[in-house]
Amino acid sequence: MSLKVTNARRKQRVRLALRRSGGGRPRLSVFRSSKHIYAQVIDDQKGETLASASSLEKTMRENGNTGANIDAAKAVGKLLAERATQKGVKEVVFDRGGYLYHGRVKALADAAREGGLSF
Repeated sequence: MSLKVTNARRKQRVRLALRRSGGGRPRLSVFRSSKHIYAQVIDDQKGETLASASSLEKTMRENGNTGANIDAAKAVGKLLAERATQKGVKEVVFDRGGYLYHGRVKALADAAREGGLSF
């Protein structure tokens, strides 16, 4: 099997587990590339994004956070948590998107917890 197929299967497995245990909570979805990191709080029942943050935003770039390091991931996690709590979202389900829960993904999740989200 190719790497692309393996990653897609892992992503589907993670999403299926989230659907089973989610209980109607919004999903905090993470996407990362080699240069940036992105996160969204998504309400799957309504099909809309409630809050989002990324290392591409102007405020992040001004602070020197490129997204390719753990410090930028922490900043994105805190910003996302702040925006989500402003919308009234306190509990989410964490969707790591097939990525290992390590490094930048873990740093973003820990910062979101510190910012007030629970999962």
